[in-house]
Amino acid sequence: MVRPTVARVDLTAIQRNYRNIAAHLAAEAAARPFDDARGRADRALAPGLIAVVKANAYGHGAAQVARALEAAGADLLACADIEEGATLRAAGVRAEILVFGALSVSDLDGVFDGRLTPTISTPGAARAVQAAAAKYRQRLPYHLKIDTGMNRLGFRFDNLRRTLPGLLASPNLELAAVYTHFATADDPESGLFERQRLRFARALAEIDAMRGPGAPPLAAPAESLRPGRRPYVHACNSAALLRDSRVWYDRVRPGLLMYGIVPPPMASTIEIAPAIGVHSRIVAVKGVREGESAGYGAAFVAASPATIAIVPAGYADGLDLRLGGRGAVLIRGRRAPIVGSVCMDMLAADVTGLDVSPGDEVVIIGAQGSDRIDVREIAAQIGTIPYEILCRIGTRIERVY
Repeated sequence: MVRPTVARVDLTAIQRNYRNIAAHLAAEAAARPFDDARGRADRALAPGLIAVVKANAYGHGAAQVARALEAAGADLLACADIEEGATLRAAGVRAEILVFGALSVSDLDGVFDGRLTPTISTPGAARAVQAAAAKYRQRLPYHLKIDTGMNRLGFRFDNLRRTLPGLLASPNLELAAVYTHFATADDPESGLFERQRLRFARALAEIDAMRGPGAPPLAAPAESLRPGRRPYVHACNSAALLRDSRVWYDRVRPGLLMYGIVPPPMASTIEIAPAIGVHSRIVAVKGVREGESAGYGAAFVAASPATIAIVPAGYADGLDLRLGGRGAVLIRGRRAPIVGSVCMDMLAADVTGLDVSPGDEVVIIGAQGSDRIDVREIAAQIGTIPYEILCRIGTRIERVY
């Protein structure tokens, strides 16, 4: 039995978004000037994609989204931790799975059981993963994370000669890729992005020096990216992808963009479409007299006779309390303001003047008629970011694909 409040996920939209991002990268790479000194053969190839499906694929449903992305051509997915990777494997995902998160307190057996690619971001994790790989008698590929200013995970960019040699010499670990993460890619006013870019470039050169003269350079043109030639490099989340092609490197990591949302305040010419809508139905219609209140705390007081519709969706479903008095829902193609306090399981919408009845469809996120309420709009109304709106869509809301 399906509750009236459901999330409808369009997997074909996610597949189209993925392919359109790839097509955009290919077109931009093809248009780049090349260095005559190297010749046309050394022109940069279009970067590949790392499809980010962490946090239950940003609320869309990791297993279903991952399988759809595989069908669309994705060969590398990324999740937050070993447990998320194990869930993807249990769902039948065959593509390579990169684990972004820290491994220092994890059960590393899951890396080998799930055929996962770990990120190594601390000397302690390096020692632990090396010991686990030796126990399993495997040579394990890993991604090396460099902290260029996020100050979260990663080997510090300015301390690599002290912290990295042991990891690079590990007999059971194979460097597959090097990456960093930008803290302010979506803030055009911040100078940290450019500082991080330069720090990462210097870190790549320093790692090259530690790898020895026979190793192909990490910052070589992408044309040299051939099996066995060199580890690859990645740095871009969705915002960085849109902001600066100089940091596309060999792969990019679209998350929000792949789900059809441009990170605010940015704009994009890539053709993408939102992939999730949250829908419900009216369960009751109430008349409120002038001066009467409705809901907890009497937050709504009718200035004149009003009609409110009760919708079975509340903060237990991920709706933010701050939507009361700020947000709206769509009913019969019209905006109905959310009034009073958003409750645990219900909200009230002002439908005064609308001919509505129990059973009428309510759109909380998505389109109805000629209007649309999107995640960026909701985030702006309550002073948060689209990522939070998506990730908070509750687990009791069934995803319908």
